[in-house]
Amino acid sequence: MSNVGIDVSKARLDVAVRPSSEQFSVTNDDAGHKELRKRLLKLKPERVVLEPTGGYETAAVQVLVAAKLPVIVVNARQVRNFAQATGRLAKTDRIDADVLAHFGEAIRPEIRPLPDAQLLELEALVNRRRQLVDMQAAEVKRKQTSPASVHENIDEVIEFLANQLADIDEDINKLIKTTPAWREADDILQSAPGVGPVLSRTLLALVPELGKLTRKQIAALVGVAPFNNDSGKAVGKRTTWGGRAPVRAVLYMATLAARRFNPLITAMFDRLLSNGKAPIVALVACMRKLLTILNAMKRDGRVWSPAQLSTAG
Repeated sequence: MSNVGIDVSKARLDVAVRPSSEQFSVTNDDAGHKELRKRLLKLKPERVVLEPTGGYETAAVQVLVAAKLPVIVVNARQVRNFAQATGRLAKTDRIDADVLAHFGEAIRPEIRPLPDAQLLELEALVNRRRQLVDMQAAEVKRKQTSPASVHENIDEVIEFLANQLADIDEDINKLIKTTPAWREADDILQSAPGVGPVLSRTLLALVPELGKLTRKQIAALVGVAPFNNDSGKAVGKRTTWGGRAPVRAVLYMATLAARRFNPLITAMFDRLLSNGKAPIVALVACMRKLLTILNAMKRDGRVWSPAQLSTAG
């Protein structure tokens, strides 16, 4: 079985096939996507591996998914580490395509369902909302250090961004309400104290795996799972890293609210502090607990129930 790697740029898709060593390029547009689809359907690969490239890969991925080809969008850092481990230090588009094909052949990453058009729409809206919030925060901060002569202009921009945020929120609400599965999941997630629409919609859009993975898997996916750092007799600090940073940022803010209003999270945070844990360590542990609770609620289709969820996993 062959494995295909596709290096994506704005104008071109460089394709490498292993073990045949075949390489070719197509344009990153409708015509190129049709040619790529035709050639890969004939090839019948075991895997087609790409990296995320800021959205330039989206159209090609959708075409390949529609053709029922086994497409995998992999973590770019893992591929780069793999390239370094195999001695591939040079970097060109053709080399990167071959590294991706080699990664698929050697590592055999799991093939998971990719987002459909409706989920991509929700993801785009949630990501755009985050961008608007960041721009609004930047303008507010800019006003604090700007002379009074530009305050009126900054206020106008802040008001404009607030109106854009309201429009985005309305679009997200409409999309959630028109999809029964999302509407039910949104109601379930928001039934937990401390969880509002921002965290709920962020999880639905950016963590479609919620409710389908174990508690350890979902914590590692988001980036709130502690990893060992031991060697011989030395026991290092457990640290969290990787994962989905936009989700983690929203989860952090929701956990701050849950620390005050969610009895399970409040009790856990206080217990960890009394055991000598640093506040940030206790908070990250509470983030992980809240996420695993929401994972269990989504998995079982049940609303908030402290008695049932205290040992969620």
